[in-house]
Parts: sequence; structure tokens; C-alpha cells
Amino acid sequence: MKGLRKLAIAGATMCIGMGMSLAAQAEMIIGFSQIGSESGWRTSETASIKAEAEKRGIDLKFSDAQQKQENQIKAVRSFIAQGVDGILLAPVVETGWDQVLKEAKDAGIPVVLIDRGVDADPSLYLTKVASDFVEEGALAGAWLAAKTSGNCDVVELQGTVGSSAAIDRKEGFGNVISNFPNMKILRSQSGDFTRSGGKEVMESFLKAENGGKNICALYAHNDDMALGAVQAIKEAGLEPGKDILIVSIDGVPDIFKAMADGETNASIELNPHLGAPAFDAIKASMDGKEVPKWIKANGPLYLPDTAAEEYKKRSGK
Repeated sequence: MKGLRKLAIAGATMCIGMGMSLAAQAEMIIGFSQIGSESGWRTSETASIKAEAEKRGIDLKFSDAQQKQENQIKAVRSFIAQGVDGILLAPVVETGWDQVLKEAKDAGIPVVLIDRGVDADPSLYLTKVASDFVEEGALAGAWLAAKTSGNCDVVELQGTVGSSAAIDRKEGFGNVISNFPNMKILRSQSGDFTRSGGKEVMESFLKAENGGKNICALYAHNDDMALGAVQAIKEAGLEPGKDILIVSIDGVPDIFKAMADGETNASIELNPHLGAPAFDAIKASMDGKEVPKWIKANGPLYLPDTAAEEYKKRSGK
């Protein structure tokens, strides 16, 4: 397929002498299977990768899976059929990828996992460009333990069931708070990484826990669920950020506004700018260079003292 592409380019070049214009040849053709747009962070990631591709002259074939693995598998197979130079895959869940990844490998097309991992033979993909989700969860747990002197009953809003982000962020947080006898998770349920899901599940937590009076803090696997929970807490007549502490992960613009307004307390940034290292990895592979199996892109913990400044910088407002 790559040979056919070269012949097509050569044929198009001959057309110049016949008075026809020719668009600049793309440096690479890359397929990108995105999970969807379930959160503000996901939208930022998509925009960042598209912008990086445009900057580099990469022809990016984009597919939105709308949170369905079957759509992603179809997209990857379509990219293989098109003979792309590489594939970016943000996997909606960890399992069920072996067959389609093998098909990509057999076609000589490197696959880069973006922001999440898979439970598959590592030889089937080139690399993973992502944060250490276990570390993010541990950082959230350490912050909360320090903030409450190790005395806190927590409710947890988990991400999409089966996703590596949800599995690892739960593990990291649990690893830390298990060291504190007076810290425990009262309730834990998936809000599917969405604002509406976070609000709905938080409402059920509040009803189950004496109107929220038993809850010291909320740990949300992403900011959008935390922001939904803020609305539920307000509607229950409580003050988010005061009556119930809130720590979450992603670093989307709206969470900085919430922190500046005193409605949440901490957020760990998940870096959305993953296009550059992903494209670099594919190019390195094409050049026969070694590529590490995990390219880490962890972000810092943000607190209310810098939130107003960060919100202005990130939102342009």
C-alpha cells in the first residue's frame, strides 16, 4: 500500500506540467481513533493532537468512537486498509485489543497508545504515551491524607468501568489511604467520566450518607465528574470545598475556576499535549530507531492559591 501511495504521488507530480496544482505532500498519514468527547479534557486532547498534526504537515485521519470499543476496532481496521503510516489509539477499555493490534502489526503499521493502556501483548504496539495513573491516584490520596491528618471518610467517583485510567487511579489512591486507619472509602461508583454521571452518582451518595453529613471528602477520577458533583452538593444545601473536600484529576479550565471560587480543593493535571511525543515515536520507528514502551507525561498537583491565574491562562478569560 505504501508503494501505491508513492506511485500516486509521482503521478500527481507529473500533472504539474499540465497546469494542474498539487497540494504539499503530507509528511505522514496517521489514523487517530479517539474515545469520544466525554469530558473537557478529552476535547482538549483531540484539539491538541489535531493542531500538532497540522503544524507538522501530517495528514490526520480522525475517528470519534463515541465511547464504543466496537467503533474503535472498525476505525483501526479502516486505517489498516488505507495503508496509513501509523495509528494513534486512545483505548476506551483495557481488554479486547489483541486481534486488531495483531492485524496492524502484520500490516507493518506501528500503533501508539494515547493516554491509556491496554491489557495485551506489548509486542503488538509500539509504545504508550500517557501519564502514570497509579501515581496520579497516589498523589490525590497523599494530598487528602495530609489535608485531613489521616482522618477522613471518602466517597469515590470512578471513571469508565474497565478503563486503565479508572483501574489505576483507584489503585493508587487506595494504596495510600490504606496506610491510614482512620481513612476509608464509604462508597465507590462509576460516573463514566462525565459531568452528568458525576452529578447523578453524587446525588445517590449524599442520600445514602445522611444527606452528606457522613462524607468528609470526594475523590473523583476526573474533573468533569467532580464538577457535576459540585452541583449535587450545592443542591443538597452543602458547601462544596468546605463541607465536603474535593480532589480530582485532569486540570481542565473549569476546575481552576471552581478552585478559585472555593468549590473544589485540588486537581492533578493530566497532560493533553500528547501529539508531539506520539508523532515523534512513529517517526523514530520508521527511521529504525528504538522507542521506549512507555513515554510518561505526568503533570503537577494544583491548589486554589494559583487557580485564578491558571484559569485565566487556560481559558483566555
